[in-house]
Amino acid sequence: MAKLSTADLLDAFKEMTLIELSEFVKEFEDTFDVTAAAPVAVAAAPAAGGAAADDAAEQDEFDVILEGAGEKKIQVIKEVRTITGLGLKEAKDLVEGAPKPVLEKANKEAADKAKEALEAAGASVTVK
Repeated sequence: MAKLSTADLLDAFKEMTLIELSEFVKEFEDTFDVTAAAPVAVAAAPAAGGAAADDAAEQDEFDVILEGAGEKKIQVIKEVRTITGLGLKEAKDLVEGAPKPVLEKANKEAADKAKEALEAAGASVTVK
């Protein structure tokens, strides 16, 4: 097999979709028994000691799930539109189809903010 230069490899990667590139990275990791993790994270783990183990176990992605609209359905629909950017019909369908996720894989701050806004509008919400 002809050896490819770095420029040739980069050109090939530029033509790939993100999904194809992600699959390539996984295959590369499996083939060579390596990980694509940044070396900084590995170096920081021993310095942090036990705290690093706690942080790794801590959840960093949250789903905000609308359990019910409550009595103020219109206010809840407005909040859902504000949070998600959905149109009126889509937001109404989401609220009427509860329980449904409003936000998925959001950071803790965004999830808490969305939960507070929806509860203030009268909805019942859970964060997972």
